[in-house]
Amino acid sequence: MPESPLRSPSEEPPALGGASVAPAPDGIGIGPVEDLPAVGRPGRRAHARPRGRRRTRGLWSDAWHDLCRNPVFGISALLILFLLVVSVWPGLIASRDPLSCDLGRALDGPAPGHWFGFDAQGCDVYTRTVHGARASVAVAVCATLGTALVGGVLGGLAGFFEGWADGVLSRITDIFFGIPMVLGGLVFLAMVKAEGIWPVVWVIVALGWPQAARIARGSVITVRQNDFVQAARALGAGSTRMLVRHVLPNAVAPVIVVTTIALGTYVALEATLSFLGIGLQPPTVSWGVAISDASSGMQFRNAPHILLYPAAALSVTVLAFIMLGDAVRDALDPKMR
Repeated sequence: MPESPLRSPSEEPPALGGASVAPAPDGIGIGPVEDLPAVGRPGRRAHARPRGRRRTRGLWSDAWHDLCRNPVFGISALLILFLLVVSVWPGLIASRDPLSCDLGRALDGPAPGHWFGFDAQGCDVYTRTVHGARASVAVAVCATLGTALVGGVLGGLAGFFEGWADGVLSRITDIFFGIPMVLGGLVFLAMVKAEGIWPVVWVIVALGWPQAARIARGSVITVRQNDFVQAARALGAGSTRMLVRHVLPNAVAPVIVVTTIALGTYVALEATLSFLGIGLQPPTVSWGVAISDASSGMQFRNAPHILLYPAAALSVTVLAFIMLGDAVRDALDPKMR
């Protein structure tokens, strides 16, 4: 019996030159078709490689991205940057000596070259307001760094190791929380007869560290319960490595938020203590000292400018630090998004 000239498509030899074959429309025989995409051919990839990988931002890069888009952060950061520059180099915008006074011009109003007038001692109010930023901002910055360091270290260690250390720290913080900041500052500074900014700084640190310690303790306890910390412990990581490499970088954000907001509080606290006559003392130039001098004898009734400008500078500084703290809190706290 003769062999049938028809072959099934599966028995056909492969086409040469890259042309594909397919059954004819009538189902008998085969017919050429156009080249199809080479899917799965050896030496070629089925899908094109993406040109770039999308990176996932971490906590700090994501927070910085949110801060850059927040106008509140931009305004407050510019104000604080200006205040820091003025505090370090007050001579850039005020060339006169803040201790150079002329009693003959006491309580005089604004004049050419003396835009804020003169105080009760005949000193230029503008010059003293500009130079007063140095002491007020220095006290706030040093006190904030001290409270963050002392409170963060003690609270972090207590929250990580727990046990008796956590119990002792909790009882000590309860005692300090019962002491009002202003009243405690009055008592402690009355016992210390030193001059300069450092007695005020040490008092604020001694009374302010419990808040940072409590925040750091709670944050460390929360981070310590995460899976990546337990995995590091299971892999044999020591306590020091876990604390430095895994716990602290993820627990420091709440402490930064609290200490940033505390900057404005400490500026106001220094002014309050100086206003009460127990903080910074003359010849130190600060906003609190200027407000105290303006309030003595109710001299601001006849010359309101001696109180207006130092109080305005103090208010703007406190507001700028509080705005900065709110912006940082919104960026670092996932619950605020």
